[in-house]
Amino acid sequence: MAEAERIIGTPDTPEDGGERTATPDAAGADQQPAPDGRRPGRGRRIAVLFAVAAFAYALDLVSKMIVVAKLEHHAPIEVIGDWLEFHAIRNPGAAFGFGGAFTIIFTLIAAAVIVVIFRLARKLYSFPWAIALGLLLGGALGNLTDRVFRSPGVFEGQVVDFIAPKGFAVFNLADSAIVCGGVLIVLLSFRGLDPDGTVHKD
Repeated sequence: MAEAERIIGTPDTPEDGGERTATPDAAGADQQPAPDGRRPGRGRRIAVLFAVAAFAYALDLVSKMIVVAKLEHHAPIEVIGDWLEFHAIRNPGAAFGFGGAFTIIFTLIAAAVIVVIFRLARKLYSFPWAIALGLLLGGALGNLTDRVFRSPGVFEGQVVDFIAPKGFAVFNLADSAIVCGGVLIVLLSFRGLDPDGTVHKD
């Protein structure tokens, strides 16, 4: 877990060969330390993280409840002709149906991601990172809820998927949140912006 945090997190000190500057993040917040040595603004970033996570989680949960009640065991619903359908399936694998034989492993990975995000929140001073981590957290919680509470059993539950583009795997809103959060993290990393709000130059 420490290795995972090192990869997507921010070390407390710059590594050899890199330069780190205490530049304000994209929101332009003041990153100067307070008289007691603490930097202001972390509480607001954490609030953004959990607000985004709660919204993504609630949207995923409500959508799955509707799909199970109204669409499961029924014919697919055409949304945009045959290019996009709502087609309810149960997925034992990871996002987009990958790895159906490793349900328990994906459950443990989702739980580990959630723990890492909570640990990163302790040094979060960047609004863009708060949004990205919130999307990851909400999506991971959405699919983990299925793993724990749906059949065939605890930690082996199958995820409800229903968004079916033509020629592509069926997925759900939690998968979408995870992918969007991951893409945003990659973009922020390319820009050199770290979760603590500093910008590093390699």
